[in-house]
This record gives sequence, C-alpha cells and structure tokens, in this order.
Amino acid sequence: MSLMHRRDRLGRPAAMVLLPPLLLLAACMGKPMPDAHVPPFAKVPFEPFSRQAVVAVALREWRLFGEHVADPEADAARTVKPEREEGLWQRVGEYWWLGLNAGSVESGWTGRHDGGGGVFPPEEDGAYAWSAAFVSYVMRIAGAGTGFPYSGDHADYINAAKRMTLGQATGWLVAAERVQDYAPRPGDLICFGRGTARGLRYEDLPTAGLFTSHCDIVVDTAAPGRIAVIGGNVEDSVTMNTVPVTGDGRLATPEGVVLDARFPWMAVLRLLVDGGAPNV
Repeated sequence: MSLMHRRDRLGRPAAMVLLPPLLLLAACMGKPMPDAHVPPFAKVPFEPFSRQAVVAVALREWRLFGEHVADPEADAARTVKPEREEGLWQRVGEYWWLGLNAGSVESGWTGRHDGGGGVFPPEEDGAYAWSAAFVSYVMRIAGAGTGFPYSGDHADYINAAKRMTLGQATGWLVAAERVQDYAPRPGDLICFGRGTARGLRYEDLPTAGLFTSHCDIVVDTAAPGRIAVIGGNVEDSVTMNTVPVTGDGRLATPEGVVLDARFPWMAVLRLLVDGGAPNV
C-alpha cells in the first residue's frame, strides 16, 4: 500500500503522509538518518540546549543508578557489577542506542550483551566501555541536536572541541580550554588521557587518531575547593566524584596546586551556550 494512501484500522482513508525528501531518500537507500531514532523532544529540540539541561539529565541518570558515589574499596567488594544488574544493563543499552548515531555498530550493545544478544563475561567489559556513550546520551537528551559529535570514544569530541578552538571546525557546541586558564562550569566536561595517552595534554590536540581517555560532566561548582562531577562506566556505574579546584575554580591537585605536566587533566570542554568565543 502506498504511503500516500494508507487507511486507518477502520478502513477509512487516513491523512496523507508526506515524508521529508531527505528521509525518503535515506529510506530508499537503506541508510537511516543519523538522528532517525531520536525522540522529537530531543531532535527538534523542544527546549533550547542549556547547561541546566545537561546537569539535570546527568543527575537523573545518577539517581537511577542508586546515587553511587565513588568508593574504590566498596567497588572492590561488590560481587555484581551495577552495569549488569537487571534494570540497569538495559539502561546502558539505551545509552548506546540513543547516544550514538543511528546504525552505529555499537548501538545494539548493553551493559552485559554484545550486538547479537550474547552475554560477554564480566572481566571482558573493557571491550564494551560505555563512558563516552553515556556522555553522548546526556548531550543528546539535553537537546544538543546536531551540535555534538556523538561517539562511543571520548577522543572524537575532545578533538572536535579543540578544532573548534583553533577555528578548524564550526557548528559544534563544545570548545576545548586549557585547564590552567579556565574554571569549568556546570555542564562542561573535564577530560584526561588514560593508559598510553595519560601524558597527552591540551597542546597535543587534536590528534591524528583516537586515544584512550575519559570525560566527566561537571554538575556542581558551589562548594569551595572542589567540584562535583558525574561519569558513566565509573566503577561500572553512573558515579559521582569530587575533584579539587583552586580558589578561582581551576582544576588542581589534591594539594591545591594548579595543574602542570605531572598531572593527568588534558582539557576542559566548554559548552558554547552562553556566548563568547573559545580561549585560544
């Protein structure tokens, strides 16, 4: 039956359905639009993208995971990883499905399954790390629309943000800032390299390829000397942590010293939602 002349369940002529030309073209080619799976409230979006929305969505997910606060000792004693618990592995699946673009290879993953529904062993969860999918999900649901480089790898949006700062890219809602120069605000991302990328710094960005890294979302800067951040796949959960800052709010060591090459922070990704250009 033609899309133009469908009938309802009672056999009456239904209203004419006119699909946008690009959607029709994508359907004919068998390739979904990148945001074909996104609900209208986030795709349009219904409300302007804001720092408040990012923080609210991140806090909602944190509450869903039981308001987990970073505690390495308790994490080591846990017998079941939160990401594999009933009700939570499905939520991780939603991070993969909604956070990444439609048709992504990882879109079928969950907190305990590969894309084919097979259960992977707990000790192999590093191959299905979902921290970047979590950030992408939060940005998507908060209404970033086409303004965020959704990815299962933090390095993609770290590099995109640095290109924005250098004037090598346009259109993204994030720009990279030096940790020594900028005090992160609620909704911003604080990022560091992991493993072999631990030594990467702001000046090394953008890189030619991907690198192992992690970003957390800043959710509170009200307390003096520290900020609260939320990250996904931290202790196999959505977890809140506190990070020390200097008196003027810049990322610091536990001793309160402004960061230098000895410490891991790479960059702050500032949300470009409040005017002003990146600090080059």
